[in-house]
Amino acid sequence: MSDPTPLPADLQLGRPSTLPASPEAAVLDYVPNPQTAALYLVRFAAPEFTSLCPVTGQPDFAHLVIDYAPDQTIVESKSLKLFLGSFRNHAGFHEAVTVGIGQRLVAEMKPKWLRIGGYWYPRGGIPIDVFWQTGAPPDGLWVPDQGVSSYRGRG
Repeated sequence: MSDPTPLPADLQLGRPSTLPASPEAAVLDYVPNPQTAALYLVRFAAPEFTSLCPVTGQPDFAHLVIDYAPDQTIVESKSLKLFLGSFRNHAGFHEAVTVGIGQRLVAEMKPKWLRIGGYWYPRGGIPIDVFWQTGAPPDGLWVPDQGVSSYRGRG
């Protein structure tokens, strides 16, 4: 079934795009939610997310999982991919990066509910996992486990 809602003409979707120089320079595109009457969950997983350690400048790696219940808009996936990619040259602690991504999406998209899990690979021998959400999920929303195991090393 096709969606009759026309998409805004200024989307990055379907156009050549370059990786934004920074998260602040990245533009997130939002389109009308095609199912405003339904309560449902959208999940994005970014298993190869990278940013930089603000102290050493070395790369940090994470598996991000973003779950949200849309309200009037949904985030367009190409713009989200470019936004997440813009962190490759961004220095930030795991907590600031994970929570900041969630807060920006909430501020701009205004979903009914959002949570983000940042499953970071070890830095200094200690894995750091960061979780943030806007509050309790709406009644009746199916919220599956994020499906990412805690870091277990090689063993």
